[in-house]
Amino acid sequence: MTRFLFNIAAMDGKARTGAIAMERGEIRTPAFMPVGTAATVKAMKPQDVRSSGADIILGNTYHLMLRPGAERVARLGGLHRFMGWERPILTDSGGYQVMSLSELTKVSEEGVSFASHLDGTRHMLSPERSIEVQRLLGSDIVMAFDQLVPATAAREEAAAAMERSMRWAKCSRVEFDRGGQHAARAALFGIQQGGLDERLRKASADALIDVGFDGYAVGGLAVGEGHEAMCACLDYAPAQLPEDKPRYLMGVGKPDDIVEAVRRGIDMFDCVLPTRSGRTGQAFTADGPLNIRNARFADEQEPLEPGCPCPTCTKFERAYVHHLVRSGEILGAMLMTEHNLWFYQRLMQGLRDAIAAHRLDEHASQFLSRYRRLA
Repeated sequence: MTRFLFNIAAMDGKARTGAIAMERGEIRTPAFMPVGTAATVKAMKPQDVRSSGADIILGNTYHLMLRPGAERVARLGGLHRFMGWERPILTDSGGYQVMSLSELTKVSEEGVSFASHLDGTRHMLSPERSIEVQRLLGSDIVMAFDQLVPATAAREEAAAAMERSMRWAKCSRVEFDRGGQHAARAALFGIQQGGLDERLRKASADALIDVGFDGYAVGGLAVGEGHEAMCACLDYAPAQLPEDKPRYLMGVGKPDDIVEAVRRGIDMFDCVLPTRSGRTGQAFTADGPLNIRNARFADEQEPLEPGCPCPTCTKFERAYVHHLVRSGEILGAMLMTEHNLWFYQRLMQGLRDAIAAHRLDEHASQFLSRYRRLA
């Protein structure tokens, strides 16, 4: 049984391509993980998510512990069986959602006390409870619990949150290692924090390395700091983490963000953008985002993206998808989401191929020039 093995097959500058081997399957890197927050990638069947090229999806501790409940999912055989996805699942620790969705939060050394966004009931999410929930779900890649503050927070606030997150990382490690059979087949990732401060990021990385994790995430970005600030942080943050472990940029992102992050050594990504945009009428294409609700598409007989091999583009015209979306038909959201997930997986395959061929700079420049041409 392969618990967790990361292999780097090729490098081009800071960028790497390879694979993560786990019991439930191989994850090709750089990898994009569609977000299945509440045990579903919205508007998609699991087999269709897999057909798009996804090797792994993301679930969320906060949402699943509130509804339907982690203990219930465990009684029903675990998250994979519950949602019909047989390949690896990474679960977010819930820290971001506690801070962004909940009301009346109170942070202490123990954890975060919060009111549910669903019904106002009080809950406590601590490092130990977060890991327990992820264990009950049967997660393949478990995230340590951390405290998120905006990337633009004052240095004192960022430093305090980072230091607390590092103490929680130790607690997460201890609780994970108590997991018996689950710990024997799952992996645990630590999360680097420190805002946009290079020294705080380095201190965070050193603390995480001292604890020891299977992979390392760059946390606290994609929270309003902007593309240029994010890239500036990624110029140094990934290099502070172990070279022989996967590096995961949480919550990113836009296609051009992903390309720039891969250039800087990031191996894993997740974002709600392709699914959320699909439900609101935005299709991603090589020529930039396309708003299918626009009246100019009402008579167009070409696919969303000419040349795209996805089922939506090979079977349906822009005019029909425009009609579905404007009419509020469920099929419109399904077709748009399917195309977007295929686009993201094609983006990742293109990056993997370019790194392997040692032509990433050329490939990235061509992609970005075309994608941003109409911006």
